[in-house]
Amino acid sequence: MKKLHILTSRKRLLLGSLAGLALLAAASGTIGVNGLRAEAPAVEKPHAEAAYVIVNFADVIETVSPAVVSIEVSHPMRFVSGNMDRDEAMPFEKFFKHWRGPQQRGPHPHPHPRPHGNKSSGSGFIIDSDGYVVTNSHVVDGGEEIFVTLMDGTRHAATVIGGDAKSDLALLKIDADAALPALAFGDSSAMRVGSPVVALGNPFGLGHSATMGIISARGRGIGSGPYDDFLQIDAPINPGNSGGPLFNAQGEVIGVNTAIFSPSGGNVGIGFAIPASLAQEIVADLMDDGKVERAWLGIGIQRLSDEMADGLGIGDVDGAIVSEVMTDSPAAAAGLMQGDVILSVNDVAVKELRDLTRTIARLEVGAPALLSVWRDGETLTIEAIVGKPLETEVAAQQPEGNALEALGVRLRALNDATRHNFAVGEDVTGVVVTDLKRRSVAADRGIRPGDVIVSVGNEAVSVPSEVAAGVRLAQEDKRQAVLLLMNRSGQKRYVALPLPK
Repeated sequence: MKKLHILTSRKRLLLGSLAGLALLAAASGTIGVNGLRAEAPAVEKPHAEAAYVIVNFADVIETVSPAVVSIEVSHPMRFVSGNMDRDEAMPFEKFFKHWRGPQQRGPHPHPHPRPHGNKSSGSGFIIDSDGYVVTNSHVVDGGEEIFVTLMDGTRHAATVIGGDAKSDLALLKIDADAALPALAFGDSSAMRVGSPVVALGNPFGLGHSATMGIISARGRGIGSGPYDDFLQIDAPINPGNSGGPLFNAQGEVIGVNTAIFSPSGGNVGIGFAIPASLAQEIVADLMDDGKVERAWLGIGIQRLSDEMADGLGIGDVDGAIVSEVMTDSPAAAAGLMQGDVILSVNDVAVKELRDLTRTIARLEVGAPALLSVWRDGETLTIEAIVGKPLETEVAAQQPEGNALEALGVRLRALNDATRHNFAVGEDVTGVVVTDLKRRSVAADRGIRPGDVIVSVGNEAVSVPSEVAAGVRLAQEDKRQAVLLLMNRSGQKRYVALPLPK
């Protein structure tokens, strides 16, 4: 107690979220934690309502818990090989989507294939009394059977209405005999850094658990995709929390817990949640027709570095430089050119690349995008009518789309934009893997985004259609697998991908 007294009276600390309990202060000029009291220093209140009070989440948790569910997913039994990425290889870690820096990734130490557990767990929450459940896409992706367990222990089989890998959100449906308790989305844009939050979920498969913390940062990008816009939180979340809700003090869902930064596999106080503003849009699309349709401009972009800006003579500005304009794209039709610098889109300043990609993606197909563009010393306004992504159209109409879909990969030809985004060297040739399904054939063999396919069946490839043609040829020859030569960070290795029967 003496040490505590020294901390409070000598340093006159304003006690904040102590042990994750709450943000504390009071208009009376004193604050308290577990019976301890100390004088609060006089501070100028930044807002009129800034007389903070103790936040007690007990009533909120009691109210919202019946609508928070545990999710159990059964997967086909498979074998894990030594070259699989650690995110896929560790039975414990597959319960939760991890994010690590490149220095923390690496092959699993076991050199021989071994049976991999065929069940995983996650969390979710009911958003409609008819039984619609929101969770993460990676929680249910590839599952053969999905079961949702309510707080009272009632277990229901679930159907996947739709999923969106780019946002990592999925919508499930369960049938119950009576109306189910449902949660409402709140205004995530109103959440400020320091705002208290509580996370509910099913960590480690233990069942309903609540943890508390604050918003640590907003608009965080973690390299998971072009639409990153995460809330960073310090509320402890662990494997199994994935897909669970993040609440504000009013009991509204302001985020969906999705990822953790974890060198060791457990919580270290850095977690990420999809903001409700994005989740609402995605869930509405999934409920409508089971899929998410994003608008497409058809350009490759790079961040405008200081050196690029100096070389162009544009001065000290933010923006995205156009490295490629795709043929027959909305950008080409609008007159965008390679070397243009996009400063804003629909009055949204392009300070980071994701400002542009997120704004375009949220438009409806056929809607106008007003671009402020710097070109040759002048600022122009260009209107582009956004369309459907070319990749989606090709995959739907061409045989090669189906061939690549069966392997669970998305590919792009190497150009300035893809080389920059995936750190691929100028001397590397081939086709880059931009995305892949978890628990897919490609993921099972250790392939991950950023890998480059150099050849298929010992035939060099440079565009996705050539990869698809090589896969189809192997299928026509009745082969059990297709042989790929891969390049990862300058190291080449062969990978044999089993072909679907």
